[in-house]
Order: sequence, then C-alpha cells, then structure tokens
Amino acid sequence: MMNRTALVLILSAMLIVVAGCGSKSENNTIQNNQGAVSDTTNNSAGNTTTGGASNSATTTPKQWKKMPEMSIDTAKTYSAVFKTNKGEFTVDLYAKDAPQTVNSFVFLSKEKYYDGVPFHRIIQNFMIQSGDPTGTGMGGPGYNVPDEFNNGYKFEDGTLAMANTGQKNTGGSQFFICTGADAAFLNKQPNYTIFGKVTKGMDVVKEIAKTPVGPGNGEQADSKPTEDVHIETITITEK
Repeated sequence: MMNRTALVLILSAMLIVVAGCGSKSENNTIQNNQGAVSDTTNNSAGNTTTGGASNSATTTPKQWKKMPEMSIDTAKTYSAVFKTNKGEFTVDLYAKDAPQTVNSFVFLSKEKYYDGVPFHRIIQNFMIQSGDPTGTGMGGPGYNVPDEFNNGYKFEDGTLAMANTGQKNTGGSQFFICTGADAAFLNKQPNYTIFGKVTKGMDVVKEIAKTPVGPGNGEQADSKPTEDVHIETITITEK
C-alpha cells in the first residue's frame, strides 16, 4: 500500500505539470511552458526589460531568436551570486558538465534578464522556481536549451536545475532550486538538467521556501507566493 509521503511526492510532481502547461497531462515534470508561447514572444533582441519587482507586469521581457554563442570557458569555475529581497546566496555552476545550460544562464544573467524576476512557484519541502520575467510560468527567452541530463549530479538540498516543458530539449530561462527531502523523488527519473549547487546562503534559500503561498499556477495544491519574493540581480564571477 502506498504510504502518505510517497503519494504526496507523486501528486506534487503531477501538480507542477498542470501549473506549467495549463493542461491536465500527468507527466512527472517540472515545466516552464515557454515553448507553448514562443511563437508569440519570440521578438527581436531589441525588446528590453527593466529591473524591479513589478517587472513582469509592466514591461516586455527581452527575447532572442537563437541561443547565445558559447562564451564561457569550461576550464574555468563560475559562480552566481543571487541578490534577492530576502538576502543573498551563491551557486557554483557546472560549466564543464552542463556547458550549454551554464552558458545560457550566464548570458541571461549578464543581460540582466533575471533582474526583478519573481519566484513564482514555491513548494517548501520540494523546490522554489523562478526565471520567468512574466511571473506566470509561461515565459522564456525565445530560444530552447538542449538537455544535458545524467551528468553525475543528484537532486538534493541546494541543487540548481533547469525547468522544461516536458518535451525534449525545451529548457529556457526558468530554473528551480531544491529545498527539501521531497526533491529526491526526481532522482528516480532525472528529466531536468542539473547545472549548479548552492554553496553559500542556503539559509536564505530556505527562508524563500517558507514564503506563504496560496492558490494559483493552475495547481490543486497551493504554490503561488502571497507576498513579494524576487531576484534583484544575479552577478556572475569566474576564476
């Protein structure tokens, strides 16, 4: 007989797919649905966005027609310092093991794409999700990032991974950070590119995960923050 914990894990994964794609498809996926709106949001790179917590509601996010050219050096070490309205935390990026994903993330960070972007989905003992300037879970940069699965890393506290639409090679700008034991369920079928790990400020990440949530995101379970929690900026360092 399935115990309550296992049932909650399965339902959480299923509910995230509802929020991501706006349908009742029950694939065990964390989705961003950016592919579903790419035809209407794939504008030129000239469209710009400004910082601030209300960014998603007042401006048109930047869009690109193709992935950025490779600009990182996979022999170097990259870190991302997230400054949020709840505090700062640092993530070490896996440039060698997920080069395409890290390159895109570094590019978007340097373009200030993430400035003012909210954490739009939070499940306390599972993950916090961000990376969509529209704050709806429907947005993306206009291009897709190829999958880089099975690179030797595990879903655990502090893991940074790319969200996708549930289809092959559909990563974009949205990502999630694991915040509790429930995330280990994803190791049974790793369908998301892991590209970093929180190395400093996990207490801030946990604090974000405690943000009060209510109905929304198309989910049966509460996961939409009821108070403002957002990224102020992401600073990339290399050595």
